[in-house]
Amino acid sequence: MILSDELYDKYIKLIYKRTGLYYEYNKKYYVEKRINQRAECLEIDSLNEYFMMLKFESDTSEFYQLINDLTVNETYFFRDFPQLRNFAEDVLPVVAKRKDNRKKIKIWCAACSTGEEAYTLSIILQEMLEGSEKWDIQIIASDINAKVLQSAKVGLYDSRAVKDVPPEYLTRYFTKRRDKYLINLNIRNSVSFMRINLMDEKERSSINGCDFVFCRNCLIYFDDVSRKSVVTSFYDSLNAEGFLFLGHSESVGRISSAYKVNKIGDTIVYSRPKE
Repeated sequence: MILSDELYDKYIKLIYKRTGLYYEYNKKYYVEKRINQRAECLEIDSLNEYFMMLKFESDTSEFYQLINDLTVNETYFFRDFPQLRNFAEDVLPVVAKRKDNRKKIKIWCAACSTGEEAYTLSIILQEMLEGSEKWDIQIIASDINAKVLQSAKVGLYDSRAVKDVPPEYLTRYFTKRRDKYLINLNIRNSVSFMRINLMDEKERSSINGCDFVFCRNCLIYFDDVSRKSVVTSFYDSLNAEGFLFLGHSESVGRISSAYKVNKIGDTIVYSRPKE
């Protein structure tokens, strides 16, 4: 079925309104293909009828099924290693030192996809926190895509996902199952998964008291208004002097002036100022 430009405009406005995700016209073929797949699966022979169902049906499960099919989820362990090294060796010790006897670290890993980033952070904390077994480590991993969250909870990965894992970590924190790698319980136990739509103010405001928020390579799919809204909510989720990490191509400074600019190690990082 052919998706007219007029109807495509209605679809992308509906998706944007509910999720903050914005698909420009150069993405029409990509979006149209997935809309057609969902309509055919439901045996709906009109894309306008499918749109009306998405817009007016009180049950939003089909809308989020379409979002599952649209969202891109390519990721792997220890992605963008220089930034992770800065977090592990330079920034984390600053926060850990401030904790004194309150040995608790809380991280929100937003847009976690299939879980590689959240589990990577859990591995880093195990390695870098002195006496890590005495720390209360809480990593909340969220995504809008329920399908990838289910995969993340299983914690079973192919060789491509673990290609950048240091060999000693692969031995220490994974169990090989034929040609797959299962993340061990001592890493999984620190991570909990939630479905959160970053454009839903009530859902995102449920996360607070964080020492770190990671939202890497997600805001590139948002427009300026949505980015500002999400980054502002991250500010509210952080403790005073807590840190926000975005992707290497994303700049906090271009989105919000509320954050404090810090140079820790050899890298510029952003934090919520001390009150």
